Amino acid sequence: MFMLPPVPFLDGAFASEVKSSNLGVDIISLNGKWQLLNSNSSVSLSAEVPGCVHTALQRQGFISDPYYRFNDLAYRWISLDNWTYTTSFTVPTHVREKGKAVLVFEGVDTVSTISLNGVTIGKTDNMFRRYDFEVTEFLKDEENILQVWIMSAVTYASQRSHAHTEYRVPPDCPPPVQKGECHVNFIRKAQSSFSWDWGPSFPTLGIWKEVRLEFFNTLRVLSYTTSPKYDSEHSSWNVEVELFIDVFVATKGLVHLSIPLLQSEAEFQLSLTPGQSKNSFVLQINQSVSLWWPFGHGEQALYDLTIDVKLEGGETFSAEQMVAFRTVELVQEPIPSSPGLSFYFRINGKPVFLKGSNWIPAHAFQDQVTTDMITILLRSAQKANMNALRVWGGGVYEQDIFYSLCDMYGIMIWQDFMFACALYPTEKDFIQTVREEVTQQVRRLKSHPSVVIWSGNNENEAAIATDWFNIPVAERPLYMKDYVNLYVENIRDIVLQEDSTRPFLVSSPTNGVESEKEGWVAKDPYDPHYGDTHYYNYYNDCWDWTAFPRTRFASEYGFQSWPSFSTLSKVSQSTDWDFSSNFSAHRQHHADGNQQMLKQAELHYILPNSTDPVQRYRDTIYVTQVMQAQCVKIQTEFYRHSRSEIVEGEGHTMGTLYWQLNDIWQGPSWSSVEFGGKWKMLHYWATDFYAPLLSVGVEDKGDLLIYAISDSHSEQHSVKAKVKLYSWSSFSAVCSLESNVTTIKAGSTLVFQHPISALLTQCGNCTQRSCIAVFHLSSPEGQMISPHNHIFLSSPRYAEGLKKPNITFTVNGTGDAQSFFVTLHCTFPAVYVWLDVDDIPGHFDVNGFLMLSKKATVIFGAWRPTTADEITANLHITSLRDVY
Repeated sequence: MFMLPPVPFLDGAFASEVKSSNLGVDIISLNGKWQLLNSNSSVSLSAEVPGCVHTALQRQGFISDPYYRFNDLAYRWISLDNWTYTTSFTVPTHVREKGKAVLVFEGVDTVSTISLNGVTIGKTDNMFRRYDFEVTEFLKDEENILQVWIMSAVTYASQRSHAHTEYRVPPDCPPPVQKGECHVNFIRKAQSSFSWDWGPSFPTLGIWKEVRLEFFNTLRVLSYTTSPKYDSEHSSWNVEVELFIDVFVATKGLVHLSIPLLQSEAEFQLSLTPGQSKNSFVLQINQSVSLWWPFGHGEQALYDLTIDVKLEGGETFSAEQMVAFRTVELVQEPIPSSPGLSFYFRINGKPVFLKGSNWIPAHAFQDQVTTDMITILLRSAQKANMNALRVWGGGVYEQDIFYSLCDMYGIMIWQDFMFACALYPTEKDFIQTVREEVTQQVRRLKSHPSVVIWSGNNENEAAIATDWFNIPVAERPLYMKDYVNLYVENIRDIVLQEDSTRPFLVSSPTNGVESEKEGWVAKDPYDPHYGDTHYYNYYNDCWDWTAFPRTRFASEYGFQSWPSFSTLSKVSQSTDWDFSSNFSAHRQHHADGNQQMLKQAELHYILPNSTDPVQRYRDTIYVTQVMQAQCVKIQTEFYRHSRSEIVEGEGHTMGTLYWQLNDIWQGPSWSSVEFGGKWKMLHYWATDFYAPLLSVGVEDKGDLLIYAISDSHSEQHSVKAKVKLYSWSSFSAVCSLESNVTTIKAGSTLVFQHPISALLTQCGNCTQRSCIAVFHLSSPEGQMISPHNHIFLSSPRYAEGLKKPNITFTVNGTGDAQSFFVTLHCTFPAVYVWLDVDDIPGHFDVNGFLMLSKKATVIFGAWRPTTADEITANLHITSLRDVY
């Protein structure tokens, strides 16, 4: 047992501003300045709530930027200490006289004991839960002292693990390269906060969401949900509205629901007895609705639904909720000429290919994740033609604004529950807190049309099936039983009770219904004939598309790169700017990651060899980004053209979510967007390889094959492929070819096939090393209708005739302080032309491109006002031939 520390001196009690909300509920916010004290009172400071200890220490000057250099290790002491948050407040008499007072913590990180006026009123053990404590009898007329004692999450996890003596629950600790803490699976907290292979170990402590007091005489509404449902029998829609209510005094009333735009409304009787209750009402929609579609497939129609409650005593409640009409099915059914089952999403009855990425926490300190950060990342995803993101199970359930923006942008969310890469205990109290977590999160998120699927965990079926943790065969049934207990008998059970409008998968990757048949853990959860797969291979040549699994759905795959010099320089010093520095090794949390990047790059490019060490460092960063972009492009295009193919029983790929969209700090990772929002080369390329209409070129058995890929449901396009060959030493095409006009529909259609040897012979002066094939789709009239694409006929490292392009540039304004023309001139063709404006936030309309003309103009869109002079002073231009 612990002793509560003495109450620190508080500079004035909270000015208890009372806000009257619905139903006569008076609310006193306890957000704002609290006092923060460590366990031996040697550190005392003022701290913001919501917030965390690290942020408070940095703001008050006790520590510098935790992300700087090696500070994740230097500041480990913060997470190993226990901390106490204290505040004081007064409650006006008229508020105190209300019948019931509840103290609400929306989120405590993580293990805490809470006391009010010296009396322990409750404990918390789960970062992902809201906690409500009744405090009516503990409040005083004068000053009230509220204390939240937070125990070190590292200590708690260790104690829980050591108390679990019956059997091991692996893994005990992360790999040493991650420099992390142990036993994270024993605490309900962001699993990546104890370290991951792309992020630091910062086991945060704090009150990370809002705190308030609620006073009421009759009742308060805890939450409400809306679930549009399609009635196929009557070809009509209805909306189920659920009100979750905490009732103090029995009462009756009326509930009025309306969607004015659809001229639909209804009134219902409400009869409530003391206690917590769920009350469901169904609003019939009596006219046709506009459907909500994923981005690229139609509009994102959102309707305002109003909820009005009037109680007999005159108290009222009103709320508004956005409602969207869409259906989602996960189709797993036999496929002709293939063993196994399909795995694809049908939205509003139409099959939709999911194009997107995986989302990780945007910051190690959640209180620093702003609406701006989330907006920039989600807009970046949409600008890259993405229609889906997977909220990965080792982070956090994202904040409300994240899902609201996804609803608006048409970005579908694959929502994991927060379990990742580990086995978990199944003690009664652990299961109980998880049940509460899942119930709350499903109720919070189910009204969002963007959420299209729930998934129980990340990679834990695979961990058991492929024996990640070296469990003796005799003990495996025990772990299987725990797995089924946690994810099937508890999490799945709750999700099915709470939400009948979208599918649930137990794990990712999984074989779906086949895994279920095999007792929920398939023999091979990576089987490409079923479900989704995760696939990583850093040693095979990523240009060899024949090595990739021709999976039904690729939910994770990718390659690492380093972020730009401007991003890294904020957290490093000049002695760190070397690929073999201690800093480069420290920042890399994936075993052998730095070497893997260089080895993969070296297969196709000559590595940078500048004698200036800082230039060589910049060039090496550039080459890792080139390699990553090229590898992910080849793999994604392979999956997209596998949509309509079955080859040796495999294919019909219907989704690609590369790993990963965003970064948690400034370091090497699989991301396409750097910490801070800057796009890597991969993200620029994603805008093309995720284009709704795309041409993809593949070399297969000596032939050049070009596929036309279309997302369109309805339109049939008549297209032809236009192909040109260029030699590396000239801006004039060596020769041009056109395919016949082909009619294509949704999926992938072969539109051009030609033996490469015949092509080279036909073109006269070309060899595989001296020429490159460039192509796009055009309409029958010759109008370009897809992005330009190209295929190297041999590795650029063996390119013959590739010369330094001597690129120069001029920058001109457009009359808008946030939009500029950058005009490039070069003397020879240039590969992977990369424009970098250091710290000026924004992005180019194209980048990392092939320049096959003497002059090209790109547009830079800034996210803040800037000038042509500022861009000119900061612009660096690199092409592949410039780095050696």
